[in-house]
Amino acid sequence: MLGDLQRVTFEYFRNEVNPETGLIADKTQPGAASSIAAVGLGISAYVVAVERAFLSRADAIERTLTILRFFHSSRQGPEADTTGYKGFYYHFLDMQTGRRAWHSELSTIDTAILMAGMLTARSYFARDSKEETEIRELADRLYRRVDWKWALNHGATICHGWRPESGFLAYRWDRGYSEAIILYTLAIGSPTFAVDPASYRAWTSTFEWRKIYGVEQVYAGPLFIHQMSHLWLDFRGIHDDFNRKTGIDYFENSRRATHVQRQYAIENPLGFVHYGENAWGFTASDGPGPAVRKVHGVQRTFFDYIARGAPFGPDDGTIAPWAVVASLPFAPEIVVDTIRHAIERLNLHDPRRHGFDASYNPTYPERGRNPYGWVSPWRFGLNQGPIVLMIENFHSEFIWKIIRTCSYIADGLRRAGFRDGWLDS
Repeated sequence: MLGDLQRVTFEYFRNEVNPETGLIADKTQPGAASSIAAVGLGISAYVVAVERAFLSRADAIERTLTILRFFHSSRQGPEADTTGYKGFYYHFLDMQTGRRAWHSELSTIDTAILMAGMLTARSYFARDSKEETEIRELADRLYRRVDWKWALNHGATICHGWRPESGFLAYRWDRGYSEAIILYTLAIGSPTFAVDPASYRAWTSTFEWRKIYGVEQVYAGPLFIHQMSHLWLDFRGIHDDFNRKTGIDYFENSRRATHVQRQYAIENPLGFVHYGENAWGFTASDGPGPAVRKVHGVQRTFFDYIARGAPFGPDDGTIAPWAVVASLPFAPEIVVDTIRHAIERLNLHDPRRHGFDASYNPTYPERGRNPYGWVSPWRFGLNQGPIVLMIENFHSEFIWKIIRTCSYIADGLRRAGFRDGWLDS
């Protein structure tokens, strides 16, 4: 079941691509822009595809080189119509031109995810051939030119992003546990523009330690926060200063967060339809809104794309199956049955449309093609990538093993204060 799901989900990264630039679409909706995070996930998915024989090594090399050559030669500058600036890239790029789309921001976290994919390729394509040597060289240059220090904007922590019209965004990666561990690891490990490890400590000092349903954990509501950095980084047995105080590593923390999400669905305090032990997964996802509807006498507010979370919300009855799959390495004892439930009972899996539906909402009163309720009409690259990578990490730990060999990643983790486990071996 998992192998079939991984195979059909990978097809997103084969098909939703501009072959001239290698850019990967944010979603299947016609006219969608490319998401640079989807590109980073796609590069990593190509590596998995070679190992699983979904893609030939030659095809994966060609696709990876197309992406790296595009980003290496794309226009960098402070103007509003470039692809990037200071080594960073805009969150969304036009699928045809490769230039900034929709007045989006120069995104630090999405650039980090893009770089994580590039460094995966750099570590994997290690053969002594012209093409694989070029992959390593281009990935190295692209990572080295990211000016992480500039993104501090004279502050202690990294800014979320920058726009040419107005400068740096007001928000920083400085409040509460988030997906930014991969960002800080890459920034601190940089051989050219390294950020002081004090930035990481300033951020982790804001983490919340909570007891929820009797389970203690570093709190974050949306499930993707507990997954995104883990796609590449193996946190089992390694500890930073914060971990040493709590007594658990971030892998164990994600396991606990996964169980809390399931328990929230079982308790179902807001009375949404179909929540239960095999129906959960609250994260950043598409939704049926924005809308307000009265359902069985209760006024409900429904959102569109938003970061849903548990147990403190926001929650509008929308469940994301992909987020369950991305927790597979943490808690297979509850994840596998939930995947089976979504495939066999809810019919949320279509091999012709790249695997799982992005999200569904049984509470929303307007039904579509599925009798169990509203179903998102689109697939998203940010959903598909974690499915491919986390099924692989569960089966073989393959991406984790590759990234362990990347000196930039290991240096970043050590400088941030991580010790023990594979970092000491």
